Amino acid sequence: MKLNELTAHQAYIGLRKKEFSSTEITKACLDQIKKVDKKIGAFVTVTDDLALEQAKIADEKIAQGEELKPLEGIPCAIKDNILIEGERCTCSSKILENYRATYNAGVIKKLKEQGAVFLGKTNMDEFAMGSSTEHSAFKKTKNPHDLTRVPGGSSGGSAAAVASNMCIYALGADTGSSVRQPAAFCGVVGMKPTYGRVSRYGLVAMASSLDQIGPITKDMEDTALVLREISGPDAKDSTCVQYSVPDYTEAIPWGIENIRVGVIKEYFEEGVDKEVSDLVKKAIKELKRLGAKISEVSLPHTMYALPCYYIIMPAEVSANLARYDGIRYGYSKVKAKNLLDVYLSSRAKGLGDEVRRRIMLGTFALSTGYYEAYYDKAQRVRTKIKREYDDIFRDFDVLIGPTAPTPAFKLGERIKDPLTMYMSDVLTVSANISGMPAISLPCGFVKRENKKLPVGLQIMGDHFKEEMVIRVASSYELRERAE
Repeated sequence: MKLNELTAHQAYIGLRKKEFSSTEITKACLDQIKKVDKKIGAFVTVTDDLALEQAKIADEKIAQGEELKPLEGIPCAIKDNILIEGERCTCSSKILENYRATYNAGVIKKLKEQGAVFLGKTNMDEFAMGSSTEHSAFKKTKNPHDLTRVPGGSSGGSAAAVASNMCIYALGADTGSSVRQPAAFCGVVGMKPTYGRVSRYGLVAMASSLDQIGPITKDMEDTALVLREISGPDAKDSTCVQYSVPDYTEAIPWGIENIRVGVIKEYFEEGVDKEVSDLVKKAIKELKRLGAKISEVSLPHTMYALPCYYIIMPAEVSANLARYDGIRYGYSKVKAKNLLDVYLSSRAKGLGDEVRRRIMLGTFALSTGYYEAYYDKAQRVRTKIKREYDDIFRDFDVLIGPTAPTPAFKLGERIKDPLTMYMSDVLTVSANISGMPAISLPCGFVKRENKKLPVGLQIMGDHFKEEMVIRVASSYELRERAE
């Protein structure tokens, strides 16, 4: 196995035994980036010098016999809406093309304390608005399993980087599906933690009540490890809870005897690809063989989650992106007639079509005479959806279904049809609307045009019960590997 193909826990063991150095792993990842990223387009910025400097520091600590931290010296990639001090943070938008972060995000501070190695910033849909990573202002990321297809979005760059072994693990951010759906399309593991479990400080805001940073990894053990290290209180994020963080790695060997699993009826109805549905049902049978108690459940308000999301999210986008005005930072049209012309011209040239579309939708939903009809009503529906999940988790430990209704679709197939593109999130937005944790892990492949495309199994849990989600997901993963 090549060094860049290792998982984080394998890399940790090898570094501790001095079988190889952090510099060697880092160079292996950087070499892989040079070799394959011209075709895939996963990175917006590659931070070679920073990565090698951080790897050297880790190697010096190892040489001196200091105790190695779990993620020390291990190369990772960071979605380009998470701030690393001194490095570019573009959000894949022209308006921030030359912006350099002046401080570290909360998760970056934690990873730096761990001694992590940052390889670079990954491509995304502009300001995280999209489900295919085709809305980036700089490039279109491609799926490593089939270069004619999308990697999912908006964290498509992070998922593609992990899937093609350009990094050991990555961070993404999930507002409606943006960690889980690309993980499903690229055949890796992606987890959205409970809202408030991981600090959002230094995450460039899209929709503040929905955004959550999460890990994208090669297996469940890495997911548990990375989530443990990035979770926890942060005084600089008022939405980050003060709860202690469990050791998620301890959830992996537990088993799932008598765990109550609810199969969401609505997640297998019209619009879900039959082959996707069949693979997920096969995975559910495997969980039953492992001792889980399987029952079908109905969540009738699920059908309202997507329209609810596409009112609340654009409304928050409208407010959050008002700061990009061509005055304080970012792209600015210098030759302007007056202040209004600076605003209009800078935003028109600096922001892409999808971003402007969502700003307009959100501004309309918040406008006088429509606020009560749209935004206020959507928030009431959101409460009903959350209560429905709260009720169902009295009887079940986890809920299960497909991550996405289809495997990865073709590049360009949905780019001119926003409504069809938005339907990619139909099975994932409920977790963001309710704030609960959810994970996507591979459960097989479907064949399209002689290419094998991954399918994702989604497991959702009650608030702050990430260890239960990890327990069920890792039990399935370990059984699949054993076979």
